[in-house]
Amino acid sequence: MKVLIANRGEIAARILKTLNMMGFGSVAVYHRIDAGTIAVRQAGQIFELTGDTPVAAYLDGQQIIEAAIKTGADAVHPGYGFLSENAAFASACRDAGLIFIGPRPETIALMGDKIRARTFVEKSGFPVAPSAIEDHDPGTFEERARAIGAPLLIKPSAGGGGKGMRIVRDLDALSVEIATARREGERYFGDGRLYVERYIENPRHIEVQILGDAHGKVLHLFERECSLQRRFQKVVEEAPSPALSATEREEICRVAAGIAQAASYEGAGTIEFIYGNGEFFFLEMNTRIQVEHPVTEAVTGIDLVEEQIRIAMGEPLRFDQTDVSLTGHSIELRIYAEDPEQNFMPTTGPLLVMRSPTGEGIRIDSGVIAGGAITAAFDPMIAKLIVHANTREQAIERALIALSEFVILGCRTNIGYLSDLLRDEDVASGNFHTGTIQEKSALTHGDTDKRRGDLTAVLACAAANIREVLDAADRVPILHATIGDWRN
Repeated sequence: MKVLIANRGEIAARILKTLNMMGFGSVAVYHRIDAGTIAVRQAGQIFELTGDTPVAAYLDGQQIIEAAIKTGADAVHPGYGFLSENAAFASACRDAGLIFIGPRPETIALMGDKIRARTFVEKSGFPVAPSAIEDHDPGTFEERARAIGAPLLIKPSAGGGGKGMRIVRDLDALSVEIATARREGERYFGDGRLYVERYIENPRHIEVQILGDAHGKVLHLFERECSLQRRFQKVVEEAPSPALSATEREEICRVAAGIAQAASYEGAGTIEFIYGNGEFFFLEMNTRIQVEHPVTEAVTGIDLVEEQIRIAMGEPLRFDQTDVSLTGHSIELRIYAEDPEQNFMPTTGPLLVMRSPTGEGIRIDSGVIAGGAITAAFDPMIAKLIVHANTREQAIERALIALSEFVILGCRTNIGYLSDLLRDEDVASGNFHTGTIQEKSALTHGDTDKRRGDLTAVLACAAANIREVLDAADRVPILHATIGDWRN
């Protein structure tokens, strides 16, 4: 079995790790900008992609399929992002005789369209938030949206990553916000269709990992807490959620597995929910592996990439629901090249030094190494730090120690900010929601002067230990040396 990894960066390196463990062959595709990354250096075979831009190269499904055929690959793993939720690409892979490591194309099409997915879930008898869908009657869409009442959340049907989403608290602004959301949907996804739903103030974002095989068996692997996010992008994830009681956990996982069962789901997927005031509503389904999948692996001991591959090969799931249990607590922190003091603006630069923490309960997923460069071509994530411990408190302490040992030089990162975030009283106690990071903007600059002073001191100490600096300090200036031994 040989698998082509149709992705890049840390997820490509992560997939490669499991392929090597399973004894399978591997092919890494790459744009020349990624020539020095981990997956390209370590894969069994490599194939260079071309495109007008680096992103365009990884979105060229036909070129990737041709690469798979030319390299003798049997299967394609899309990772996350890029073509991972593209039903046409999944179908084209199978038409070319390749195994697509993911759900069936028709399932991707159903659950990837937020409006179709929402309608399917509601008709299947599972909880969804009160909403208005434009497709049902475009002429009355705005009127039906107003009838739900503020606050509202507008979403593009084909959206993802928070793009095009608008929160409306004043219904007088509804018309303008609908027009803005439609323009953004058309720009980002080529699809301006919208829907609105009741916006739950200060909600939690909780998702459930599921697995389904081709033999009708569907299981859940418990939930992940993903509420610490900014601009609808997750920053910190953990498992299990500190917000749920045992009864709530059982119910939300039961509903997630039920939705996947109703969709005859095959592969690894995630059902996302909005949770608040003891209620939870279906948000969306991601028909792929998630960025935050390592925390589920840590608390269940199950390699999700391996299960994806085995399911795609037609194997039945090797365990039952009663075999899946939670052990301890896990937290993932996304290490970004960004400047928290400048509204988290992405930063670039050479990756001069990268020293990752090691030790019990610490895992680093990264696709870059020292000597490479952080560019503006892709998402600015450098690495993911995943910690696992017996309790949430111990996991936080372990994460703080690991962050203090993480050294990245060459570009600014959010490592200091993540440490401050974990130390925040509300975050440490588990009392947070999807708006917490926005509310705590002071964390991004609260001790800037102290940090700069500390940095100056550290650099001075480092300089004092460099031979050339010490020699320069001890050297007698030429003007003084010419005086000889004369003294006044």
